[in-house]
Amino acid sequence: MTAETLTSTTVVRTPLRRRVPLGPNGPLGMLVDPMTWRAVPYLLVSMFYGLACFAFLASVIPASLVMVLVWVGLPLLALTMLAWRGAAMLERRFLRLAFGVDIPSPYRPSEGDNLFLRWKDMFVDPATWKDLLYLLLLLPIGIAEFTVTAVLWVLGLGLTLAPLPLLLAGQPMTPVGGLPIDSVPRVLLCALVGLGFLLAALYATRGMAWLHGMLGVALLGTSEKNRLAARAAHLRASRARGVDAAEAERRRIERDLHDGAQQRLLSVAMDLGRAQAKLDSDPEEARELLAQAHRGTKAAIAELRDLARGIYPAILTDRGLSAALSSLAARAPVRVDLSVEVSHRPPPAVESIAYFVVAECLSNLAKHSEATEAFIRVSRQGQRVIVEVYDNGVGAAVPRPGSGLAGLADRAATIDGTLSVDSPLGGPTMIRAELPCEW
Repeated sequence: MTAETLTSTTVVRTPLRRRVPLGPNGPLGMLVDPMTWRAVPYLLVSMFYGLACFAFLASVIPASLVMVLVWVGLPLLALTMLAWRGAAMLERRFLRLAFGVDIPSPYRPSEGDNLFLRWKDMFVDPATWKDLLYLLLLLPIGIAEFTVTAVLWVLGLGLTLAPLPLLLAGQPMTPVGGLPIDSVPRVLLCALVGLGFLLAALYATRGMAWLHGMLGVALLGTSEKNRLAARAAHLRASRARGVDAAEAERRRIERDLHDGAQQRLLSVAMDLGRAQAKLDSDPEEARELLAQAHRGTKAAIAELRDLARGIYPAILTDRGLSAALSSLAARAPVRVDLSVEVSHRPPPAVESIAYFVVAECLSNLAKHSEATEAFIRVSRQGQRVIVEVYDNGVGAAVPRPGSGLAGLADRAATIDGTLSVDSPLGGPTMIRAELPCEW
């Protein structure tokens, strides 16, 4: 059993994910920003994706509406809705790759237990019709974006590179308007005009990317009202899970006290009573009973100490998260690399949850994972504490109801945190907890 030395460093704050691409200021910043070069292919190709969507919708929707009269159109219309929802989902992925715009799914969960009720829920969901509007607008918007992008980039690159034949081979070139580039002033003029078009192309690309991202957020995302409602529902669920977790913890403590320390103390009391009765008649047996009571008292104290450590470890209160986690790593049965990159102590509730996340993960690692090494990293990202536990075991860890991982998720939910488990069959396993807090 070994444990690596704890490293404690100052955290480097990372920027939050941009919802709408603003990008760095200045032509040079835009030129080196990868988002610019991801946006250009999208602006050139989105017209064709919009054309395919428009052709499909313009042909299938009218046919479905006409055939509704003979009931055949209803299933066709339902399939068409599923198709344009799928196209909208694909477009959300395109926007994330091209512009860095992360648009969560806006669809309401369906509560129907058959296909008709599910289709009804999909039909009355405003997000379905906003998807349709976006896909119909994608063709004219794509045409405009393609035209502006192609013209500006072709002119900019063409005029900028046009002087190269004269400079390299001494051969003049006539790019546009029959004006040959056969002298140094014309070379400079052509290069300056080309650079001007390239500058315009950069600004136009970023501007169109920003506008397109805003349109995607508005039509493919959820409304502010729905976001607030989802947030309120999440908070209610988190509060309910927190209450359930606290109740389960109370029952566990009660059970441990009843089955453990209470029984030992009862046995100690009985031994002391028997020793008192034998004190005059059989002093030797009385001394043996006193010794047995003494051993039982020490065992009860040890159980109470372990129980108190399970509620809130003393080392966490006295010395903080770094020392508490290093103590856990030292007791682990495998090699553990531990890194804590939190410059200031989090609030006690956050420290407690982070500690128990690591403790439960190391316990599962020893019992089930067959791992030979583990890596634990605790860092601060903005107003969040991130706990990551990695091991090279056999994987297949699932937060089933009533399991330790599910209990950790409930603990995290009490402060509106999240717990994610990535554990494919065969390993490795990565458990990540995000715990929001205010310093």
